[in-house]
Amino acid sequence: NFSSVQGETSEALMKQLKLTEKADYFATGVSIVMHPNSPMVPIIHMNVRYFEMSNGIWWFGGGIDLTPHYVVEDDARWFHQQLKNVCDKTNTEYYPKFKTWADNYFFIPHRNETRGIGGIFFDYLKNDPNQKGTSKEELFDFTHSVGNTFAPTYTHLMQKNKDLPFGETEKKWQMLRRGRYGEFNLVWDRGTKFGLE
Repeated sequence: NFSSVQGETSEALMKQLKLTEKADYFATGVSIVMHPNSPMVPIIHMNVRYFEMSNGIWWFGGGIDLTPHYVVEDDARWFHQQLKNVCDKTNTEYYPKFKTWADNYFFIPHRNETRGIGGIFFDYLKNDPNQKGTSKEELFDFTHSVGNTFAPTYTHLMQKNKDLPFGETEKKWQMLRRGRYGEFNLVWDRGTKFGLE
């Protein structure tokens, strides 16, 4: 899905952003969620987004996370290495920071369990004069690189797992895990809440 929305900040958004004056906003992003037919192929989610306001505030956000129905440790390590590679090209502090952010974000508190094996998650990336690599152009390039990592990473995992056999037991487990995914998105996901507001 691609979205591009604009308007005047609502009271809820002003409170969330700790603003004292109304301003116009523009938000755009790409969001991809793949729920494959085969329970042997993992669910993947990726989004990249940009937000700006007429008062000069702007930031980038996004991330990629993986939700396998059956966790394969080699696949999990490989997936995380791809994300580390893309982060390290911009800033070697990004991967550990954004991985922890994803681990904390993609957690289902009422179940006391993670949604999957995590990935990276970042938000409110903006210019910081004290940190290298934070100009608008550099942050756009990083966010763009995260988006471009999606297709080759997921294609590899699909090709590796698409022909593995499965039956009714695996399909039932897949439906249970998809239910947990739905719970997270309906109850905890900030993007869902932002869209509804």
